[in-house]
Amino acid sequence: MSDQEREFLSMAFSQTPSVRPIKLPGSDFEFCRCECFDLYKNLVPYGEAWSWQKRIVRDKKVSIEKNRDCPDTLIILQHHPVYTLGAGSSEEYLNFDIKNAPYDVYRTERGGEVTYHGPGQLVMYPIINLRNHRMDLHWYLRALEEVVIRVLSSTFSIEASRLDGFTGVWVGDKKVAAIGIRASQWVTYHGLALNVTTDLTPFHSIVPCGIRHRQVGSIKGLLGEFQPSTGYEKADVPYSNDCQLIDIARASLIKEFSEVFQLEIHYKTIPMLDSAETTPVSHLRN
Repeated sequence: MSDQEREFLSMAFSQTPSVRPIKLPGSDFEFCRCECFDLYKNLVPYGEAWSWQKRIVRDKKVSIEKNRDCPDTLIILQHHPVYTLGAGSSEEYLNFDIKNAPYDVYRTERGGEVTYHGPGQLVMYPIINLRNHRMDLHWYLRALEEVVIRVLSSTFSIEASRLDGFTGVWVGDKKVAAIGIRASQWVTYHGLALNVTTDLTPFHSIVPCGIRHRQVGSIKGLLGEFQPSTGYEKADVPYSNDCQLIDIARASLIKEFSEVFQLEIHYKTIPMLDSAETTPVSHLRN
């Protein structure tokens, strides 16, 4: 993140405001508040975002222990190029020597195998208290998948689906969204990554999510390779460059997330990030 970008960042979570359900006009249903830190135009170092998530989780757990209401949180951003491993990931899925990794490699607490994050990929980190939703991690994973499936269908006219036995979202044999989560006392963190305009070349250096003989895809690639026999229609998406496609996907992601999880989105000041708590595995082994 550049010095210029850091100038407008200010601390925003020194205090956790109380939250009550919000009744929407013309509806008897009450949505709960979700604070959204929207950095989608920024490339955020992975270590900084990871530390930030853990800090928010700690704050939420304290609020829960003290029986204080607190809002859910959504972070949306892009990362500098990085590989991440899940808690039980095997290094056999790395097609390189970790001591000479092309990018930083982090081992995290999330589930799942190795994946890649980089520019052109929208990453969503929902930090939510499942006690206010449904205390079921399988339901939560399916709900995250549903967010992406709706985005692809409603905004891009792309027919996406789940694949039995695997977590994530697929279009044919191409995985367009990876999902890996962690929950601590029913407070979630980590989340999903949707390939929008991502350069898919770095995926060639790994076995993405530990799934061999499957491809990785992106929204841009799918829109560009439309054929009548693929089972999805060419979307009339008004974009002239990658930045506009990212803008469109980001707006749709937030909208569908709000509807699937029944949350009212409130945008918050973006905090200064701190990567002091994390060090890449690849650095530790040098």
